[in-house]
Amino acid sequence: MSHSMSSPRNIQLVFETYQKARLAFVQTMAELATRATNVKCLESAGVLDLLRPLLSDACSTVRQCAVVAAARLAEHDEGVARQLLNGGMVTITLENLNKYNVYYKRSALYLMRAVAKHNEELAAAIVRLGALEHIVSCLEDFDTQVKENAAWALGYIGKHSETLAGLVVDAGTLPLLVLAFQEPEMSLKQCGHRNRKSDRYLKMKLDITRSICSFLLTPVVIVQRSTLCALGAVAGARTELAEAVVAGGALPPALLHAGHDAAPVRRAAACLLRDIVKHSVDLAQLVVNTGGCGPLVELLAEPAGGARVPACMALGFIAGQSDQLAMAVIESKAIPALVEILQNSEAEDAELCAAAWTLGHVAKHSPQHSLAIAVANALPRLLQLYTNPKSSAEVRARTSCALKQALQCCLHRPALEPLLHSAPACILKYVLAQYAKVSSTNFYLSFNFHQVLS
Repeated sequence: MSHSMSSPRNIQLVFETYQKARLAFVQTMAELATRATNVKCLESAGVLDLLRPLLSDACSTVRQCAVVAAARLAEHDEGVARQLLNGGMVTITLENLNKYNVYYKRSALYLMRAVAKHNEELAAAIVRLGALEHIVSCLEDFDTQVKENAAWALGYIGKHSETLAGLVVDAGTLPLLVLAFQEPEMSLKQCGHRNRKSDRYLKMKLDITRSICSFLLTPVVIVQRSTLCALGAVAGARTELAEAVVAGGALPPALLHAGHDAAPVRRAAACLLRDIVKHSVDLAQLVVNTGGCGPLVELLAEPAGGARVPACMALGFIAGQSDQLAMAVIESKAIPALVEILQNSEAEDAELCAAAWTLGHVAKHSPQHSLAIAVANALPRLLQLYTNPKSSAEVRARTSCALKQALQCCLHRPALEPLLHSAPACILKYVLAQYAKVSSTNFYLSFNFHQVLS
């Protein structure tokens, strides 16, 4: 080696080149990892083994980019997430979590969330590593994005089961999450709402529920939607939580937001109403008494936005609770709107299934209820969808069930006659059974009439 090559300046250049190469590598890996299609190729090339030592690199930018690359890979693939756990990369990241700057914290929390999102097993494994203590400590950080990422990570851990949600609560998250609601940054409020999946949180105090419901009055669309989603997740868990959400004042704003200008807010409102009414006849009756059927029926006419399915299901849950509530659904003019969805050639399978399911719940109570379905000409369309070879298995199953529920109560002869010639045997037997009831009733009345005359 020449003397010029071994000069301090040249030696320094070698290390600078090495650092630039490491930085270029992790930045490129982080960029490639944004696409799910690249994950398998990167994994087979041994990217995880190359990233592992860089998680504790002397250069802060290299460390951060290495964690981001690992997180993105884990987010796309459960197998990669499992390798990060088994290979000790999650452990290394946790150990470094509070050693470095806020940028490393943000990335490390993102990694926790990416691994925990897949299933309960991976989330529980992170908890066993002692992640909760580190993540909860980040809720007290001065950096808003660190707190936001910590809230997201806790939400993804706690969402899988009541046991994990209980561990999240027991780790002391509740007071810190309540404080997060008071932050002025909208993104932090949105993230904080997600963690209300833990039903134990809202069971503790009703005033916390009211605090969450107060965000329904904010003019910010993303906060309104996030609040409705969070309340829906809580209300859907069990009856007492749905009652707590209603007692907290969520129902009137939810009905108001069902007519919101923003489609995501309307859909979230419909989901919340669905998750409330499904539990009991009392809750369904309360929604009906508050005027809930009208806004839900209006949502059935939406051309897009995803609100039709939860609105259909909400009406189906209401109708299924009792014959009186089913009559309230009929009187709200829901049947023509549901039949229109069935007749829409562009309707998605989920919409067809929801509409058929709801019609079945309306019709199942009595001949009077079934008559409302029959005169709306729903039976031929249900049969057409059932017999159509292009219909999916789910659509055929839902329409078959709806037909059976409607036919078992139907005594309207004009609605039964067209089905005699087109229904397959599995449906025809229900038609003939009802036809026999109608014919025997008419014969009995005619016989009595002739006896009186004689």
